[in-house]
Amino acid sequence: MTNKDKITGGAVARRGLVMAAVVLGSWSAGPATSLAHDILSPVNQAVEPPFDIIKSSATTDGRWASFMMELAGKSGSIVPEATGAFRGAEVYAYVWPTKIDPSGVGFAEGSGILALAITAHPDFDDTPLHDENGDGDPANDGKNWHAHWAVLAEDAACGAGFKVKEISPGRDLVPATMPDLPIALDAPGQSPLLNDNSLKITLPVKGAEAAAFDAMTARLTVSQEGSEGALLCVTQAHDVASGDLSFPGIIMNK
Repeated sequence: MTNKDKITGGAVARRGLVMAAVVLGSWSAGPATSLAHDILSPVNQAVEPPFDIIKSSATTDGRWASFMMELAGKSGSIVPEATGAFRGAEVYAYVWPTKIDPSGVGFAEGSGILALAITAHPDFDDTPLHDENGDGDPANDGKNWHAHWAVLAEDAACGAGFKVKEISPGRDLVPATMPDLPIALDAPGQSPLLNDNSLKITLPVKGAEAAAFDAMTARLTVSQEGSEGALLCVTQAHDVASGDLSFPGIIMNK
């Protein structure tokens, strides 16, 4: 078995974990039963090191929340290859699914699973208010790692069983910093810190204290033109910190 086969096999197994979590209801918004703070995850040789999670934690002071992830390899060292088109574009992401209510960042209350994601995607820029690379053009920054809040919803047609929820701007409640896409995606503007094998992001959110969270690394894909499927699917889960999306982490007051 080649290393590529091992990586592919590991990714397939993680897609199965995500689908199992849907069936078992692991993503429900019910109260967390774990008293854990950090999530520790063993090294997995079947996952590329930059996407292999070994630890994740989160803290809050009541206004700002900080999310951290440690990896077996250099964080952010692998990004999607550019295709030159928005449709079919790939997004690589470090994600913290949470049980914070989406209203904590400006979406409708109870509208889905609020997830924080640090993403890179060279084929489009979804942070129109921010100039991540500092070149004076705020519309060419997609390849630089940046942060999003996203509301996820179940979708069996997506490879990993989830999509970024579709919304109708002007009718649905959305944050003021949402990009011009018909999905529940916010671009708050805070920049992540990537340092060797770790990454960290700090940003404002309400209702984070004592909320449960998990961590995962994933690939998302924009649908092709004319597709009847979701615009942005979670198509592959590389690694899940808990192993089964059981949300063992707790956002602690610092």
